[in-house]
Amino acid sequence: MKIFTDLSTTPELIDYLRQGIAPHELLLPSQGGASVLADVPTDPLMQDADIVLGQPRVDAVLSSAKLKWLQVSTAGYTRYDTTDFRAAVKEKGIAVSNSSHVYDDPCAEHVLAFMLANARQFPRALKSRCANGSPEWNELRRDSKLLQGQSLLIIGYGAIAERVIELLGPFRMDITAMRRTPRGDEKVKIVTPDEVAAALGKADHVINILPDNAESLRWFNATRFTQMKPGAIYYNIGRGTTTHQDDLAAALKSGHLGAAWLDVTDPEPLPDEHVLWTCENCHITPHTAGGQFDEARVLIRHFLENLARYEKGEKLVNRIM
Repeated sequence: MKIFTDLSTTPELIDYLRQGIAPHELLLPSQGGASVLADVPTDPLMQDADIVLGQPRVDAVLSSAKLKWLQVSTAGYTRYDTTDFRAAVKEKGIAVSNSSHVYDDPCAEHVLAFMLANARQFPRALKSRCANGSPEWNELRRDSKLLQGQSLLIIGYGAIAERVIELLGPFRMDITAMRRTPRGDEKVKIVTPDEVAAALGKADHVINILPDNAESLRWFNATRFTQMKPGAIYYNIGRGTTTHQDDLAAALKSGHLGAAWLDVTDPEPLPDEHVLWTCENCHITPHTAGGQFDEARVLIRHFLENLARYEKGEKLVNRIM
């Protein structure tokens, strides 16, 4: 088979990929793609490929006469998440998978770090030089909480959510998740979008892992923030477009929400003049949740493991279409 990739990485890792797919042939473009949001020209070699690893243009995927499997090299797949694209790949018999498995561990650990930092009052404590026994010291100790026994609602159930649930096991939290279409094999109680208002009103913590699509645009808005429990903590490690950021700032400034921890914003980076920067209880990291040491090698290894499954006719990991 011929395998095309537009990964932008080192020659060493390209050789690692080439050796890993042997005896199949590796096709490389003259220009690589750096982001699923990028719109680089399609290399003609892609039209000869049976398998593609990367982030090709939608029209290139749908115009290919040979393509049988596309593995998107990110967890996000916004450009492909449309009704028309889903229908077209189904008709053409093209399997589509993403790389959520590469990013579920780092994203889950990132949001866990958010939760622990909030519970243990790290933003305040790291700025303080208070003396043991002082009023400020006593206040910090009093405000430091345990995650144990608290309630969590995860909006968007997938690979990252499942890893978050596993990591939170020792904390014995009461966890619920919202899923558009429950499958029955979920690890926690599931609510549908129609049932989510009541769940929002009970949760001490709400994690947003929604993908970026037409249905999720500004899903978290004034109405949903109002539905949330007073003092609840909001986390977003999904996509910035899913949050109405002015509404979030209003909920933080009014005191209705206790804090927000964001790894994603819209746009990125958030402009210096944006109101969220004025909220002392809003903490933002620059879309680094999915990062990890030797990330490209982990991504290629994930593809090679999936390729072995594909060759055996087994179910692909992270298949989305």
